[in-house]
Amino acid sequence: MSVFYIADLHLSENDPEKKMDVFGGRWKDYTNKTVRNWSDTVKAEDTVVIGGDFSWAMSLDQAYPDFALINKLPGRKILLEGNHDFYWQSLKKMTQFCLENGFRYEFLRNNAYKCGDVVICGSRGWYTDEREIPETLADSAKIIARETARLKASLESGSKYDKEKVVFMHFPPVFGAYKCEEFIDVMLSYGVRRCYYGHIHGKYDVPPKTNCMGIDFYYGAADYLSFKPLLV
Repeated sequence: MSVFYIADLHLSENDPEKKMDVFGGRWKDYTNKTVRNWSDTVKAEDTVVIGGDFSWAMSLDQAYPDFALINKLPGRKILLEGNHDFYWQSLKKMTQFCLENGFRYEFLRNNAYKCGDVVICGSRGWYTDEREIPETLADSAKIIARETARLKASLESGSKYDKEKVVFMHFPPVFGAYKCEEFIDVMLSYGVRRCYYGHIHGKYDVPPKTNCMGIDFYYGAADYLSFKPLLV
């Protein structure tokens, strides 16, 4: 049994106008690339952590075709929230939506999942680049405090297993010269040595892995991975 990670699928089966093809050659026919590469890579007994920005839909009803598409693919699916997942609601509503429609998804928030030799932990995170604040009008300090608490809760939940805790996020705690020390400090306090993230697009000349303070950070945005899930 293997664990894979891929973020930023940006599916839009319900609204073709929202597709990502306009953002460069790698995005051309990206939905079919995702389905083909996932099917060729992932086995039924494997687990795929989907690292946020799963769908462009604004509601769960609109997201139905995207959930249905990925539900047909092999493997266990664990989904965490991204900044564009506007359909996302309470875990109770998300779980009920999946039950009503026969979808097999699990959701990563304030919890952890044991998968073979690793424990899957994580949170959405946040990216404090000052260039993003005018666009989002977000209170970064408040959001980071909340997401840090969620990461702590997830790692605490995972601590009951005597396995390596691996963190999965949407936003990068480290990218180039950028570093969010709040998330790094939490990971260090729980002995985390690997973290996977997405969110960043169009940066194809950066290394797939960097190390900061003893933690390896892996870049897993779908376009960077050429829409092939990354083996953890």
